[in-house]
Amino acid sequence: MKRTNKLSWFFAFVLMFGINTTSFSQTLKEVFNDSESPLTYLGIDFSKTKLLDLGNADDIRNRLYGSINDLIVLEPKKFDLKGAFRNSNINHDFGAVSKNISKVNSTDILSTNMSDFDRFKESDIAAVVNALDLSGKNGVGLLFVMEAMRKVDKKGDAAIWVTLVDMKTKKVLMTERMITKATGIGFRNYWASTIKEVIEEINKKKYKDWRNKYGS
Repeated sequence: MKRTNKLSWFFAFVLMFGINTTSFSQTLKEVFNDSESPLTYLGIDFSKTKLLDLGNADDIRNRLYGSINDLIVLEPKKFDLKGAFRNSNINHDFGAVSKNISKVNSTDILSTNMSDFDRFKESDIAAVVNALDLSGKNGVGLLFVMEAMRKVDKKGDAAIWVTLVDMKTKKVLMTERMITKATGIGFRNYWASTIKEVIEEINKKKYKDWRNKYGS
């Protein structure tokens, strides 16, 4: 083989290796500093959620949880993840959370114990992430872990953990608990509104805080 051909193959290999290395070692700093750094929206994980209200638990697991996840991507202007995270390169993949939700025992969804609203620690978020099937995925994933949804005296709110995870290692890179109010008509819209409020709060304040903390 001619020397020029050998060099061409060598530089091609170096280039490909460099690209792959970048994709495998994506950091929070890149996420918060590069508006085109790829980010995978994994959806809302309801696998450990407690609903402090009445409802049809089987229908909630089999249909309504999925419909809330679908709504987020069907109405991108209303649920503006790209704007909130200042990122034009966000794709979604709900496969892992859908698989997690399908394993939920419907008898575990409803609760009358108000302490279930404040039961998670960061180690619980790590356990939820560890249960996700992220095989073959690389880079950073965005996940909303729904801890609990409660409705008392016609007023509703939700405890949601905004989580960024290294999908290859399942390491939690960042997680923060947020509480938001629920509004709207119907189960899907009512509880999806809590995600909308989370996204709006990220856009208004949290993104700047996180960028100062993790992006510098």
